[in-house]
Amino acid sequence: MSSRRDRQVTAVLGPTNTGKTHLAIDRMLGHASGVMGFPLRLLARENYDKVARLKGAGQVALITGEEKIVPPRARYFLCTVESMPLDKPVAFLAVDEIQLAADPERGHIFTDRLLHSRGFEETMFLGSDTIQPLLKRLVPEASVISRPRFSTLSYAGAKKLTRLPPRSAVVAFSAAEVYGLAELIRRQRGGTAVVLGALSPRTRNAQVEMFESGEVDYLVATDAIGMGLNLGLDHVAFARLDKFDGYAYRRLRPPEIAQIAGRAGRHMADGTFGTTNEQGAIDAETVEAVEAHAFDPLATIFWRSRDLDFASPEALLKSLEARPERRELIRVRPPEDQQALAALLRDPEVRELAGNRGAVRLLWEVCQVPDFRKILSEQHSRLLGQVFRHLMRAEGRLPEDWVARQVERIDRVDGDIDALVARIAHIRTWTFITHRADWLDDAPHWQEKARRIEDALSDALHERLTQRFVDRRSAMLSRRLRSGESLVSAVRRNGEVLVEGEHVGRLAGFRFEIDRSIEKHDAPAVLTATRRALQEEMPRRINRLEADDDGCFRLESDNGVSWRGAPVGQLAKGDSPLRPRVVPLDSEFLDGRARERIRARLQNWLNRHLRNRLALLYDLESAALAGAARGLAFQLAEALGVLPRGRVAAQAAALERADRKALQGLGVRLGSASLYLPGVLSPPMQRFKAQLWSVWREREVAAPPSDRVALPAPADWDEATAHALGFRLCGEAPGGTGGRRRGRSAGPDRGDQAQRLAVRVEALEKLSTTAHKHAPLAADRRLAAACGLREEELPAALRALGFRPQPAARGERTGETTGATAGPETPALWAPKPRREPQRRPRKRKPAEAASPFAALAELKPRRGR
Repeated sequence: MSSRRDRQVTAVLGPTNTGKTHLAIDRMLGHASGVMGFPLRLLARENYDKVARLKGAGQVALITGEEKIVPPRARYFLCTVESMPLDKPVAFLAVDEIQLAADPERGHIFTDRLLHSRGFEETMFLGSDTIQPLLKRLVPEASVISRPRFSTLSYAGAKKLTRLPPRSAVVAFSAAEVYGLAELIRRQRGGTAVVLGALSPRTRNAQVEMFESGEVDYLVATDAIGMGLNLGLDHVAFARLDKFDGYAYRRLRPPEIAQIAGRAGRHMADGTFGTTNEQGAIDAETVEAVEAHAFDPLATIFWRSRDLDFASPEALLKSLEARPERRELIRVRPPEDQQALAALLRDPEVRELAGNRGAVRLLWEVCQVPDFRKILSEQHSRLLGQVFRHLMRAEGRLPEDWVARQVERIDRVDGDIDALVARIAHIRTWTFITHRADWLDDAPHWQEKARRIEDALSDALHERLTQRFVDRRSAMLSRRLRSGESLVSAVRRNGEVLVEGEHVGRLAGFRFEIDRSIEKHDAPAVLTATRRALQEEMPRRINRLEADDDGCFRLESDNGVSWRGAPVGQLAKGDSPLRPRVVPLDSEFLDGRARERIRARLQNWLNRHLRNRLALLYDLESAALAGAARGLAFQLAEALGVLPRGRVAAQAAALERADRKALQGLGVRLGSASLYLPGVLSPPMQRFKAQLWSVWREREVAAPPSDRVALPAPADWDEATAHALGFRLCGEAPGGTGGRRRGRSAGPDRGDQAQRLAVRVEALEKLSTTAHKHAPLAADRRLAAACGLREEELPAALRALGFRPQPAARGERTGETTGATAGPETPALWAPKPRREPQRRPRKRKPAEAASPFAALAELKPRRGR
């Protein structure tokens, strides 16, 4: 592009949202040809699409480092500033965001365009007012047009992140901070879009589209949003006010705050800016400057010589380090390309290959390949060295097989967000290389392949970002609830509750369980939205419950009643252990009549279920018996199948032979120690009876282990509990204290008592039969084995049966259970405790009457022995 001065140079300056870009495009399209340079590839692409729609794709070109669309008869070129075709004369030329000439990294590029690039009819520079004085000194022929902001930007102070209004952007300055903020907003507000400088344009556009379409109401971003992204933002909140600029952490300058905050409020809509509570407030002086857009003007901008000497590598480095002649210009710190050149020249082979002017020029072109990973690592330098060597040794072309291996390593979409971001940065470097058509034999093929890979990676990255930071259901509900719109709700047959087609919870039985991901402050509105659908569903559910067969109900281990797997009721204490009640679970969607219908159906099922499981007890209770037999049957059923014989000895003794036969026919065993029903003593029956006893006693009662014949009785077992579970309580368990614990005062506390032994009623009955048959007998191993007990458990069990130890006489046989003669250390024998005969008192005789013939006999005294 010619460096001659044009007839008209205009600087259109002002804050964001002043329509500068729109004006420049309008002016360009009024000329026969034109070029516009933008600071970002994204902006170049956005405005290319806009101009292509107006003029037709055949007249519009797009040139960026990674993308070139140049029709043969293109008249308008939309480019990044670095990619502007400097050798092409055009009628109109414009550079956007010209104040970036003060940027330490890229400022020298913008300065070069400001000083040397012109359209032969019109040139326009767009940017901030801060560059106006300096621009007037460097380009004195330029006329300045100041554009006021269309809308007002005002400070709103600090707010909690969770209290930010919808259509807000939260700004941070590192990927880690952005991800952390996005996670929090997802939990609180359903989701957020994410914009980072490291995203590809395709990913960034997809994220922005979610925000613009209203799918999410929040955006978390780095300062990448401050440059040209036209968003429907109402508020911008700074989560941080300092950033790392590549050299050190520093405070944001007021113009930088204004550039980012200015994204709030577009066209005629006012906007606000502020901070999050964690960051704290912005000082009053900065707030005033941002609101008034009044900043200190730029005093200097960055510069690098465009007159490069390619005679040798040393000459090139020296020309890059030339100093500017004007005090307004500062030589830029070595940019990436210059750092890459210095790194490559440390390689002797590269230095040797760069032995002529053409080789030095090629080396410099290779150094222009950007490191989109922004790490300037040895890995990037090694890649550039390989590119240069191949170009020097293969007739200026990169080998196809080598390019294929490099590209194919990146062609994969697995991994997390960071892995995808790294691959996108890598493929963007290769996209740049493939657009050097003079370096590849089949450049269009490699351009298409690189574009396809970048698109696939971009789509995968957008999907990962959306999965991690957007809960689509919560976002939709939150948005609709705040808008005050009525919501359509429904209940599926499987119990899933939907609002506007989104899952919000489940109807478990007759209770609505709201999804745990719905925030507490949104729950009342969700309940309101679902109430109508749930109230319509309840009558249908009750009808289904009443019509279902008994197989659809189940008694759960926690004493709850479930219907088709959903909890609907709970057992409660009834008139007896065999007659618990069912109480329907509470539900705000059931009235009294509905609850009674549910209760009646559940109670009918439970009654049948208990009768089926405990038929022996129910048959015993309702048997046609009379007298003592009827009383015994009733007590045995109430006790769930076990009674100590001693407690009902009088009634048992009063049984007639027919009564005994009737009870035996009902499954009752009339033992010497207990009366019991063997049919209800199996482990499954014990577990079931433990449930019923828990309900009756209104406390947890655990079923005993099924593999234990005897065990130390749990502290909360009393006689009735032991009987209900098929056990009898005996004396002190082996290893017991035998009395109160030391250091404890006397009192009724059960914990101070010796632990008792609980023995299964069948084992105790077997021991009773054997002991009575062979008494006196020794409590030895053979007796224990015969009854299923341990030897040390026998004394307590025998005492409970009324046996007591008595010393065995020397030489006396111990009984048939041992078959041995007692020796010198023969253990005591056990025999039933002797019954005490009641002492008879002498009968008092009435004194005989005097007239009676017995009166004389009464006076006679017996004679003492002779």
